[in-house]
Amino acid sequence: MERTTSIKQAKKIFGPNFIGPNELMSISEKIKINKSFDIPPLLFDVEYLKDKSDDYLLILGVSEFANGDSMNILSLKNCFGVNPDSGPCFYNQDWYLQEKFASRQLENKWFLIRKSIFDGSRAISPEHLSKKHKFPSAILCAYTFFVYWYLKSEALWPTDFIWCNDVDHNGDRIYVGRYYDVSGVNKNGFNIHRHLSIGNNYGSV
Repeated sequence: MERTTSIKQAKKIFGPNFIGPNELMSISEKIKINKSFDIPPLLFDVEYLKDKSDDYLLILGVSEFANGDSMNILSLKNCFGVNPDSGPCFYNQDWYLQEKFASRQLENKWFLIRKSIFDGSRAISPEHLSKKHKFPSAILCAYTFFVYWYLKSEALWPTDFIWCNDVDHNGDRIYVGRYYDVSGVNKNGFNIHRHLSIGNNYGSV
């Protein structure tokens, strides 16, 4: 696809759904990203962006924190913790801390990510959905969630889970999101889970 003519043009197309350098700098005290990040070219066609502007966010990914730490799930969790009383946070889980996807670094590039899940994708297995949908990475979802929270004072995917293109060491699909548990059983927090695949070691007795 051809490059858009400018960031200014992309911002005009997306309006409140645009998150670029200035927007990131406005919340740099909350998310202490590396302020010397590069601004990569916008490798999207203008008409393509116009088609996505109502339902998607156009967001600039930054690959490092100000202290040089990689922008990944582990560093974001260190930044925001697991206590919902102190602000937006992760749900208190530790199963994924040694998984490779948790240390996957966010790329310094522009991303398009949908603000809500496709209604037609609800309750359908990820194996079927992956044939026609391109899943985002877990780190992109987490990064976008916290950036959006501080920019808009609201949660993305507040009660929905998002399938990701990451898997754990067993090949089980990762899904994230659902900050609020509508049942009221669990504390608030950005969730990270894995969809257990049924293998030969599952059965009845």
